[in-house]
Amino acid sequence: MSSVSIPTAEYAARVAAAQALLRKTDLDVLLVNSNEADFANVRYFSDYWPIFEMAGVVMPRQGEPTLLIGPESETYAQGRSRIPRIRKMVEYRETADPAYPGVEVADFRRVFEEVGAPEPKKIGIAGYLVTTLPILDGLRAAFPGASLVRADEIMVALRSVKSPAEIACLKEAFRISELAVDALLEQIRPGMTELQAVGIAQAVFYANGAEGEGMPQYVLSGKKSNQAISRPTHKVMERGELVQLNISARVDGYSSGVGRPICLGKMTPKMRDLVEFGKLAHEQTMSWMRAGVIASDVAKRYQQLFVEHGYGHNFLYGPCHGLGMIEVEPPWMEVISDYPLAENMTFQIDTFVQDVDFGLRWENGVRVTATGVEMFSNRNMAILELG
Repeated sequence: MSSVSIPTAEYAARVAAAQALLRKTDLDVLLVNSNEADFANVRYFSDYWPIFEMAGVVMPRQGEPTLLIGPESETYAQGRSRIPRIRKMVEYRETADPAYPGVEVADFRRVFEEVGAPEPKKIGIAGYLVTTLPILDGLRAAFPGASLVRADEIMVALRSVKSPAEIACLKEAFRISELAVDALLEQIRPGMTELQAVGIAQAVFYANGAEGEGMPQYVLSGKKSNQAISRPTHKVMERGELVQLNISARVDGYSSGVGRPICLGKMTPKMRDLVEFGKLAHEQTMSWMRAGVIASDVAKRYQQLFVEHGYGHNFLYGPCHGLGMIEVEPPWMEVISDYPLAENMTFQIDTFVQDVDFGLRWENGVRVTATGVEMFSNRNMAILELG
């Protein structure tokens, strides 16, 4: 395990900060939900993240929160959670839908009474997009007169600006990811499958203190490299193919992403032109960022750069997304993003350029400063032709 981690006191401070925001709203209580894939909101308060099941945190305006788990996870949660009070609920069961006859579980009325919100009129739900129908059905049955309100903005406000400990975790995750990229550049070769290359990165992660992968590792070759979201397969990589690498280690819940386009041999002129333009767009994006800049201004300049260089048809999405516990998290940086950048916000500069027969991604993490950005990864930024 890495020696870099979030201290216990920071979890209590997060709860206090969330309750301060909750008291400024007209919400009576906040219910934060997560699943195994999108674990961040619940882990942010508890250091617990579910396996198979769902998880939730009930946050009152004041007093102690409660961690909600499925019926199978009690001993796991007791050994992990920074929130002492834990309640099992069938609404948070795994999707295989076991009935758990004879297992004692709580219901929403009991849970809300325990946190001091017995008759809520307005319930805020964060993790809105992963909240399941059984959870919604349980809330509506328990509190038929209450309004259920999307409240993800509370979590965005809490998580967008990072603490020193969070930044330290991110830097360590990027350090390990760069080691994995180094190993890949030494060992990757034509004839190897994408998944064999992924195994090289995974070995480096676990040998150097990561808790695991921040996302499925992208080793996408040939025509597959034009896929913005994908998974590696048993496809054999061939000489002359462009390979999209996006390598992501996770340290104490914080995820990285180091993206580099490489060619297993010499690039064609078309490949080189697009790779060089992607690098230009990547570096230009960083040059436009600093505290106080409006996010949409960066996104508009980025999109215009594609058009000015004749690559408007190669554009897919905006220049950046938030970075933290999830490798892709709010806030996004798009032409409609009206928020100002602030010091210690962290982003992935995610420069994806898509063509018909191949694609590429330059990607690095950064911290926003008063004068620009601090890069979390900057190695192997040359045009990479191997062999």
